[in-house]
Amino acid sequence: MSAHHKINYIEFPVQNIENTKAFFAKIFDWEFTDYGEDYCAINNASIDAGFYHSDLTMSSANGSALIVLYSDNLETTQNQVEQAGGKTIKPIFAFPGGRRFHFSDPNNNEFAVWSDK
Repeated sequence: MSAHHKINYIEFPVQNIENTKAFFAKIFDWEFTDYGEDYCAINNASIDAGFYHSDLTMSSANGSALIVLYSDNLETTQNQVEQAGGKTIKPIFAFPGGRRFHFSDPNNNEFAVWSDK
């Protein structure tokens, strides 16, 4: 498949890069490559992405795109998010094709996790 006109990279604003890396590594097994103090690339996340230092946050209520991750076990992932310092902002709910919940990371960025199980 050609990469022409395909989504190639996503960048996320974060207030604290080190805390963010620890949070996502613990739950989702992501790895990172640092490019100075204000930027890191995300590895092992299925799509190329990065975190950049910013005081801004992502929220679907503010019109931000919602990044949706996948889990084989939604309840376990939700517990891991909360134990790592994330907050559930929409508890698990059903939708046609599966279930999901929304959470905020330690930077107050909103993400969702879904499962078809």
